[in-house]
Amino acid sequence: MASILRFRKLCCVEPVKCSSLGFESFETPKADKKESYEKTKMENVQKKKKFQRRGKEWRCVDNCCWVIGYMCTTWWLLVFMYHSLPANLSGLKAPETPGTRLKREGLAPVHPVVLVPGIVTGGLELWEGKPCSDGLFRKRLWGGSFTEIIKRPLCWLEHLSLDNETGLDPPGIRVRAVPGLVAADYLAPGYFVWAVLIQNLAQIGYEEKNMYMAAFDWRLSFQNTEIRDQALSGLKSKIELMYISNGYKKVVVVPHSMGVNYFLHFLKWVESPPPMGGGGGPGWCAKHIKAIMNIGPAFLGVPKAASNIFSAEGKDVAFIRAMAPGVLDSELLRLQTLEHAMRASRTWDSIVSLLPKGGETIWGGLDWSPEEGYDCGLTKKRCMQTSDETNSNNTDGKLCLKVKESVNYGRIISFGKAASQLPSSKLPSLGPKEFQQISTSTSNSKKPCGEVMTEYDEMSRESIREVAENGVYTARSLIDLLRFTAPKMMRRAEAHFSHGIAENLDDPKYNHYKYWSNPLETKLPNAPDMEIYCLYGVGIPTERSYVYKVSPSDRCRIIPFQIDSSADGTDDGGCLKGGVHFVDGDESIPVLSAGFMCAKGWRGRTRFNPSGIATFIREHRHKPPASILEGRGQESGAHVDIMGNVALIEDVLRVAAGDTGVELRGDRIYSDILRMSNRINIRL
Repeated sequence: MASILRFRKLCCVEPVKCSSLGFESFETPKADKKESYEKTKMENVQKKKKFQRRGKEWRCVDNCCWVIGYMCTTWWLLVFMYHSLPANLSGLKAPETPGTRLKREGLAPVHPVVLVPGIVTGGLELWEGKPCSDGLFRKRLWGGSFTEIIKRPLCWLEHLSLDNETGLDPPGIRVRAVPGLVAADYLAPGYFVWAVLIQNLAQIGYEEKNMYMAAFDWRLSFQNTEIRDQALSGLKSKIELMYISNGYKKVVVVPHSMGVNYFLHFLKWVESPPPMGGGGGPGWCAKHIKAIMNIGPAFLGVPKAASNIFSAEGKDVAFIRAMAPGVLDSELLRLQTLEHAMRASRTWDSIVSLLPKGGETIWGGLDWSPEEGYDCGLTKKRCMQTSDETNSNNTDGKLCLKVKESVNYGRIISFGKAASQLPSSKLPSLGPKEFQQISTSTSNSKKPCGEVMTEYDEMSRESIREVAENGVYTARSLIDLLRFTAPKMMRRAEAHFSHGIAENLDDPKYNHYKYWSNPLETKLPNAPDMEIYCLYGVGIPTERSYVYKVSPSDRCRIIPFQIDSSADGTDDGGCLKGGVHFVDGDESIPVLSAGFMCAKGWRGRTRFNPSGIATFIREHRHKPPASILEGRGQESGAHVDIMGNVALIEDVLRVAAGDTGVELRGDRIYSDILRMSNRINIRL
């Protein structure tokens, strides 16, 4: 016990320095303490300075975090202000809706209404999926909150993709269109599509017994919606039921965007004999349909569909790439965002239905285009009244053109700004044979890329270089280009769609469904009392053609082509900005595609409209909201926002209540669609 106490005492007593014995205590002298403290202090100061210098360096992640933070803060501040301010405050009171005003004037439902949504605006829900989709049965994969993109992005993309061979469901996956009016009323919380129009129809007395949303799976080819889901048969039965149950009143159909092409396919399908058609007989449309009010129609396709297939890009993606180069490319955290998007979207056959139709006859060639002379300052200049009285429907046509520089809009894809401006004599001539030669000469020089993400991974660097060296692609050679760069998609989809102009519409080959959604390769039904309206926005710069470059990276699993965002016009009136040439339109659909068929192709009795169905153009000049309190605006002409345009809503309500195009005072034209149509030399 005594030995333990002595050991404890030794442990507790501080050792001291005993120089005579050569021992040294463990206690640090005060001088050493001071030196050590000063040294530590200096090191901390140096670290702090180094950290401050490092903090001043630009980092993409920091920028993204700040931007997201600012956006969230602004959003919550606006929500707080909106709910805090009194409802009767001057300027916050909502204006009277067209439905309320027209009901007070005595307007009431007469004709049943069928709404047909377009591409990407309709909801899709899961019915069967892989193990990664547990808990998502009958929940929306597309539309709604889109939370699954963040939670499980690769699983989400896998379930939205279709089979690359059949264009139908992949094994073990079933995704179906959401039924009912909720299918496309809102794309996301707070972002309306059909909701405002539905509300106004309800205000004059419509409900689900006389209003129907013809939702369909917008990823599929039009005929495949019938093969897989019997969507066309369901639409036919619903129209017949509404016709009978509403006192034998004909139906008013209101399609939007790609839904216009879908319903054009339906018009031919419903009267064609089975098994390819619906068996309704030649008089079905004349009996059941009063009017078709096409909103934002893409009758002749859109150039942005080509850029989507070619490089998964448009002007917005090109802008993001220019501002933050690493965000969408695979350099940042190996996200490969565009590559994944391309792999999924190239299984959607419906995109091919939106490729430009009519070739160089409609969209122009190397040296001309119908939009020649258009100036992008259109919306900032006062329009001058034209003296052209060729229109028989009271057209108040306006010309707003100022020639500044020649733009070859017919060159839909050009590699380099110089190629978009070169004389046609200095450009190579391209066709299917030239692409076949490229494929043959480079087929043995492919380098292994491991797992194939897109079809570009199967192409050699030499074939990519030759595609770029060919320089320029018009609407004719564009189809050959896509057949070469997206062979699986084009081979599958071209069995369902065609993009030419019919020489003889009585040829039996045009009885095939692949021609039914192309207005230049099919006849309208024999329904002389029916009316067709083209309702669309104007006054917004809209994508028309693109300047491309080869991607600087030589890595595998990357899209080798991208829009050259550094290519801009040379003067203030130039329509080239960020690698994109712009023309007049609704931000998505050029005026040429939206208005040509109503202005010329179907105007009067033509070979495309043998019964002389009346056509009317109702343009809506874009007027942006005056303040943030107006939301997306009540006079917007933008492709989706126009669904809340009060003038357009009033047109739809009046026709549904029994008015005709003549009672709406015929055409209302602000754009140059008549001059453009006259420049197109097509046999009618």
